[in-house]
Amino acid sequence: MNRNELSLLLKEHNQEHLLSYYDNLSQDDKYKLVAQIEKIDWKLINFIHHGNQQQKSGLYAPLEGMSIEQIESNKNLYYYLGIKAIQTGKVAAVLLAGGQGTRLGCEGPKGMVNIGLTKEVFIFQLIFNNLLDTAKAADTWIPLYIMTSIKNNEQTISFLKEHDFFGYPKEFVTFYIQDMTPSVDYGGKLLMEAPGQLSLSPNGNGGWFSSMIKADLLSDLHYHKIEWINVFSVDNVLQKIVDPYFIGATIATNYLSGAKVVRKSNPNERVGVLCLEDGKPSIVEYYEMTDEMINERKDNGELNYAFGVILNYLFRLDKLEDILKYELPIHVVEKKIPYLSVDGKYIEPTEPNGYKFEELVLDMIHLFDNCLPFEVIRENEFAPIKNATGVDSISTAQQLLIKHGYDL
Repeated sequence: MNRNELSLLLKEHNQEHLLSYYDNLSQDDKYKLVAQIEKIDWKLINFIHHGNQQQKSGLYAPLEGMSIEQIESNKNLYYYLGIKAIQTGKVAAVLLAGGQGTRLGCEGPKGMVNIGLTKEVFIFQLIFNNLLDTAKAADTWIPLYIMTSIKNNEQTISFLKEHDFFGYPKEFVTFYIQDMTPSVDYGGKLLMEAPGQLSLSPNGNGGWFSSMIKADLLSDLHYHKIEWINVFSVDNVLQKIVDPYFIGATIATNYLSGAKVVRKSNPNERVGVLCLEDGKPSIVEYYEMTDEMINERKDNGELNYAFGVILNYLFRLDKLEDILKYELPIHVVEKKIPYLSVDGKYIEPTEPNGYKFEELVLDMIHLFDNCLPFEVIRENEFAPIKNATGVDSISTAQQLLIKHGYDL
């Protein structure tokens, strides 16, 4: 695309400001900028004027989960089925690690954050240790796919190589980069972060599978005869990964997907809740729940909407392929977005100044016919690190890790 063609395209979409620095760029940087512009999905911009690309919520109903007591009563069967699936190579793991550790005081990938008290203990290290526990129990290595972003891919790979993947064999680790979407200001103008660079952000955790497809990894999954994929976030340092009990329970009950859940600590806890929407599994966010839903209780006093998700899911691969024909809703999210102004100033806003566009894994759940809510003990498997201090922070995770005997 030459300059005239580019100018016409940008004029059509009222984005001529993207050429502010074009004439002063090197030829290589011009090519890179044009390549970014050619990839823009222009219909995204329309969502800021018409709201999120979401249909009106349907009729919600509670979804009964598999309780800890039920799991315990069938644990031998679940473990047998789960460990057999792992040992026969039917299960792969996908680590969502595209985020930065900025909120935790680290400029690099979130997984590189050191949460040790007397020595170095990295988030990545704890994640790999958890996966190693399962691999040792099954006496086999589990394929691990790590989704990074263009902003942290090189650092992530370099860091893990430097630490020898914390004891996990590198030949079983595959990296791929998450798709990116442009950021816009409140008026719908695309933002730039450098003269030859658009402001791009990862397209949300719901983009993990479509990004795998674009990275040509579906053939790899088929080559390895993978049937189940355990998807999990880098945030939670206590979660069990490729958990045989979780996998076995999902297989035994003939479910197509599963979600690890914890019982809400109180009715107003700010977590997404696994439920039914128009008879299909769904996740209703805390801010979408009515007061009636929040406080609704069973005859025994337990909350009807009790199970909060912790971003640890299990999906049947063949059903993931089936839902590729559907487009996930686009969530328009207000953010503080640093940008380069047209007069050459780099602005780091202290308040939200625009929108990012995201797909969420919770919307994938609703495309499945069923989903097993698999209850885990909160203090045993839920130590999220989202904040530097306070709730769900480094310090709260440290306390739980120490309680479980970790040497920090």
